[in-house]
Amino acid sequence: MATSDIDSSETDTRELDARAAAFAETAAAVIANVEQVIQGKRRAIELVLLAIVAEGHLLVEDVPGVGKTSLAKAVARSIDLPFGRVQFTPDLLPSDVVGLSVWNRSDSSFEFRPGPIFNGIVLGDEINRASPKTQSALLEAMAEEQVTVDGVTYRLPHPFMVIATQNPIEYEGTYPLPESQLDRFLMRISVGYPTAEAELAILDAHGSGSVIDRIEPVTSGDRILDMVHFARSVRVHPEISRYLVDLASATRQHPALALGMSPRATLGWLRAARALAALNGRGFVLPDDLKVLAHPVLGHRLMLTPEAQLQGRSTDEAVDEILRSVPSPSWDRR
Repeated sequence: MATSDIDSSETDTRELDARAAAFAETAAAVIANVEQVIQGKRRAIELVLLAIVAEGHLLVEDVPGVGKTSLAKAVARSIDLPFGRVQFTPDLLPSDVVGLSVWNRSDSSFEFRPGPIFNGIVLGDEINRASPKTQSALLEAMAEEQVTVDGVTYRLPHPFMVIATQNPIEYEGTYPLPESQLDRFLMRISVGYPTAEAELAILDAHGSGSVIDRIEPVTSGDRILDMVHFARSVRVHPEISRYLVDLASATRQHPALALGMSPRATLGWLRAARALAALNGRGFVLPDDLKVLAHPVLGHRLMLTPEAQLQGRSTDEAVDEILRSVPSPSWDRR
């Protein structure tokens, strides 16, 4: 190998290491900032950050009062991006989300007034309380980062992310999200109840007032875009791609599942695995990256057969069975 090739390789390696270090530094700063608000839930915070870097949307599903909205607001405040919030209610209209055209008397023309969807991070609070018509207003925005109003298409800012919350145990006055919309969420997570130690920390931190109002941004939208671009560059070995496709095929053939993974889910899973590898300081994806993310990525997309439901089966059980049945690739990552 020529000396110039060696020098070029060393330069590329140093540049990659520097970008990985910058990625990890920014991620750690965001996570630490959010942990001032959400105590004892580092895993959930990491998954929110992974969803942002993987250019996906997040569904936070849990019982009331465990910090779903606070988590979303704390992440939004930690990143210097425009933030919008939609409180979903049964009487909410699609125009309340995407905006509408109004008549401007001064120049005798219609003028578009954008809705809260035109922000970098959008919190959709209690999304399952809105009617299906209003929920469908999010489909185009989440899939294509654009909205169409009165035949005119408007681009949304980039980066763009929807963080939606919902309470799974409240059925009165709610509308279950359709499969087409669930598939547009990269991941579904739950916050869960805190440990006793974490709840003591919550009392200390929040007992005298809101912490969210006191935290400041620790990174910018441009820095998040740099992280997005770095995650895109994370290497994926062909055996990893084949392993991912085999997992997807297994979900479509599993006897307990009536609905398996879509190709959109396969792409999203790979983006999330790249982001996780970058978060761990690696420039390549491992099989374990896919395994770690299997439940958050797949849990809300898979649908059990009626027979499996009667037997008391769960999608989590099906995911575990699929991970055990599909052999992991054996390869030299070097």
